[in-house]
Amino acid sequence: MINNIQSALERQREFFSTHQTREVSFRIATLKTLKKAILVYEKRICEALWKDLHKSEFEAYATEIGLVLEEIGTHLRKLHSWAKPQRVGTNQLIHFWSRSKIYKEPYGVVLIMSPWNYPFQLLVNPLVGAISAGNCAILKPSEYAPFTADVMGQMIGEFFPENYITLFPGGLEENRALLAQQWDYIFFTGSPMVGKVVMEAAAKNLTPVSLELGGKSPCIVDKDADLKVAAARIAWGKFINAGQTCIAPDYLFVHRSVKTEMLEHLKACITRYFGANPEQSPDFARIATIAKTERLALFLKSAEVYTGGGIDIPQKYIAPTILVNVNPADDIMQEEIFGPILPVLEFDDITEVIRFVNSRPKPLAFYYFSKDPAKQRQVVHQTSSGGGCINEVVMHIGNARMPFGGVGHSGIGNYHGKYSFDTFSHTRSILKKSNLIDIPLRYPPYGNKLKIIKMVMK
Repeated sequence: MINNIQSALERQREFFSTHQTREVSFRIATLKTLKKAILVYEKRICEALWKDLHKSEFEAYATEIGLVLEEIGTHLRKLHSWAKPQRVGTNQLIHFWSRSKIYKEPYGVVLIMSPWNYPFQLLVNPLVGAISAGNCAILKPSEYAPFTADVMGQMIGEFFPENYITLFPGGLEENRALLAQQWDYIFFTGSPMVGKVVMEAAAKNLTPVSLELGGKSPCIVDKDADLKVAAARIAWGKFINAGQTCIAPDYLFVHRSVKTEMLEHLKACITRYFGANPEQSPDFARIATIAKTERLALFLKSAEVYTGGGIDIPQKYIAPTILVNVNPADDIMQEEIFGPILPVLEFDDITEVIRFVNSRPKPLAFYYFSKDPAKQRQVVHQTSSGGGCINEVVMHIGNARMPFGGVGHSGIGNYHGKYSFDTFSHTRSILKKSNLIDIPLRYPPYGNKLKIIKMVMK
């Protein structure tokens, strides 16, 4: 395996050295090919996502295939303008008869490693940015979504030459072999624990990285919120993909005065979405593995089950569950849940919640429901997160005009739209100066030139 990886890396370096990928026309043609490949394989991708995660066709398209196609469309429309050198101002007193430009150039050969929860979207979406910026790419899907990995391997192999884009399946051994190589850029999506391993490996070669991680994203419902709307949106955002979403609401703070009503609305939404028995619903996903199901089952012992609580470990099923009487010291409040379990806590004053959130690692997302603009400004101003929403959950990820990424414990770097192009591009500053005049001020001997330079450099 190591020899295969080294060989693939060498072939991609050779191809990159031909400079073909630097041509914008080549990049656009490749993006069009990628779009064609996805459309050809769309049905097979949906079938694979069903086998891996029990995702409905609607959910597979809305949260995976459709997002990638939309991303490709954005890059096709904007790439010419993004790739054009940007002329910037030049201080002519210091740089007489000079011009300054910023160029965006590709890094070279990049490694993209994806997780299992959105195994298509979180591998191919970064690939769009890598192609758009002019890189070659080696892809590593998660071993925990084997059917999707297999289909993506077929798709990439059919539509792209190995010396340009290729995919390596496998597990821990393959991950170690890949991280042992020297890359020009590494883009990783996964847990903070594995993110530290990736960053450590990258540091040995001073390789730049993007780490799209996770964390415990808080959701807050204040007493003046529209409770019906809040419940509908929170229940959707929490239980889509069976809670296996890095920006899903991880825990919920509800104002004490509206807690009972809010819980009733949440319970009603779960029944409306998935029926009286969610295990029979074609729209409720499954946990990726039995081991992950067993981990989640332990969380159900943390507090009192308000609704849900059903478990079928062999079928990798955990019911949409709401827990009450939760203590911040409980196990479920110590790590990201990454499953369809929502612990609910209560509060009296928003400052309590702000202190609680700020006492913990910075989350990937932050959600607040309130009609009060002053309080909305307060929570945004006094907290930090990778991103978030006011009176909404999850949907900020769908705006390609905004960067998506974490901060601190929840990640490094961002992407989507132009931010993907920028992430996979090195920003190169070039100053071009005329040879017609060469002012001797900067050359020694300096004598009394200090007075002159102080006048110029203000």
